[in-house]
Amino acid sequence: MIRRRLKSAHFYLSLAVFLLPLAAFSVAGYVRFATHMLPHYSADVDSRSYFALLLLTTILWAIVAEHFGLTSIENHLLAAPKPRRVLNACLVTFVAVLAATFFYRDITFSRLFIWMSGVNLLVFTWCVQGIFARAWVRSTSRQNPGFQVLIIGADEFAAKVAHSLSCDPVAPCSIKGHVRLPGQACPESLRVYELSDIEELAIGNGIDDVVIALPPHLLGDLPMLRERLCVLCAPLRLVVDIGEEVDCRQRLFTFGGLLMLDLQTTYAESTLYVVLKRAFDLVLSCAVLLLGAPVFAVIALLIRIASPGPIFFVQERVGLNGRLFRMYKFRTMRVSSRVESDTRWTVRNDPRCTRFGRVLRQTGLDELPQFFNVLKGDMSVVGPRPERPMLVQRFMQSVGNYNRRHYLKVGITGWAQVNGWRGDTSIEKRVEYDLYYVRHWTLTLDLLIVMLTLLRGFSDRNAY
Repeated sequence: MIRRRLKSAHFYLSLAVFLLPLAAFSVAGYVRFATHMLPHYSADVDSRSYFALLLLTTILWAIVAEHFGLTSIENHLLAAPKPRRVLNACLVTFVAVLAATFFYRDITFSRLFIWMSGVNLLVFTWCVQGIFARAWVRSTSRQNPGFQVLIIGADEFAAKVAHSLSCDPVAPCSIKGHVRLPGQACPESLRVYELSDIEELAIGNGIDDVVIALPPHLLGDLPMLRERLCVLCAPLRLVVDIGEEVDCRQRLFTFGGLLMLDLQTTYAESTLYVVLKRAFDLVLSCAVLLLGAPVFAVIALLIRIASPGPIFFVQERVGLNGRLFRMYKFRTMRVSSRVESDTRWTVRNDPRCTRFGRVLRQTGLDELPQFFNVLKGDMSVVGPRPERPMLVQRFMQSVGNYNRRHYLKVGITGWAQVNGWRGDTSIEKRVEYDLYYVRHWTLTLDLLIVMLTLLRGFSDRNAY
C-alpha cells in the first residue's frame, strides 16, 4: 500500500512536470503569434521547426527536472520550499535551448517567444509544486486512520520507526502494534504482541504493511523472521539502519546479480553532469581554442624568445576519482629538473620565472593550454584546481576531507579561485570552497564561475 501510493503520486507528478514545456510553449505561441498583444512577427512561422524545438526542450527539461528533484514527491513535502531549485532548473534548460538556437542557423526562431516560454515554464512549475503539495496534503488528511502498519520489533529503535511512519507527510500510517522479539525490553507506551500471536494477527486485522525494524546487530535474524512472518498476507518492508551519515535519498540497485546500496554518490554519476556539463565543456573549449589560435601563436613565439626550452610545461596532476593525467600549461619558468618542478612550491617573485612568464601567470594566460585537457576529458572548464600527486598525499594527511575534491572533474577555474583562494593562500579555506562546489554543483554555478573568472581573473593579487 505504501509503495503503491508513492508510485502513483510520483507518476502523476512526473507527468505534470514533463508536460510543462508543452503548456509553456502553447501559451507563448498563442500570445506571440495568434493575438495582437505584441508587435507582429514578420517571418513566416514554420510549425514543424517549433515542434522540433519543443521536443528538444522537453527532453532537456526531463533530464534537468529529474536532476533537481522536481519530480520527487518527497522533495515537495519533506523539504522546505526551495524556489531556487526551480529557478536553476529553468535557467539551465533555457540556456541550453538558447545555445542550440544560436548555433543552429538554418531556422530563425522568435527570441521573444523563447523568452516568454522560459518565463511561463518558471511560473507553471512553481504553480504545479504548490498545487500538488496542497492537493496531496488534503488527500492524505481524508484517509483517516491511514495505512495499518504492523511493526516487527519493540525496542527504542522500533519506537522511533513507528513515530516516523505515523508523522510522515507523504503517506502517514496508523500503527497497529509492535511484535516483540526475543530479549527486547519494550517501552510502556507501545501496544505489544508476541511472535506467537502472528497467526491470529494474519486474519481479520486489516494489516496493510509489515515493517521490520531491526537494529544492525539483529540483522542476522532476518531469515528466521521472514519464515515466521510468511503467514501475514501483507507486503514486508525492512528498515535499513546503517548510520546517520547515509543520505536517505540513496537507492538500492542490482548489478551482476547482486543487491547494492548507494552509500556515497556524486554528481559525476548523474545524467545532467555527464551530458550537459560535457557539452558545455566541449563548446567553450572549442570556441576558446579556435578564436584564441592567434593568441596561442603569439604567446608561443614570445616564450621561445624569453628563454630556451619547450613552449609547453607538462606535469602529472590528480583528477577525477584520483586518476593521474598530464596537464598542459605555457612554460613560465626557466627549464629545471623534474624533481624540482614537482616538489617545489611557486612563491611571490620566484626567481625561476621569466619576465614574460610572470606576466602570463599574473593574467592567467599560462592556463590556456588546459583547454586541450578539457577536450580530452581529463579536466572540465570549471572544477577544483588539480594538484600534484605529492602534494595531494601531503594534504590528505593534514586537511580533513581533502580528497573529496576529486569526486568531480578538476577544472581550469573554480569556486575557490574566483573567491580569491589561489596561490599561496590557506589550503583549508581553498578546500572549504572546493567542497562547497562539489556538494552544490549546478550548470548555473558553472556559468557564474566562468563570468566571475572573466571579471576577476586578470587582476587577482594572489596570482604569481
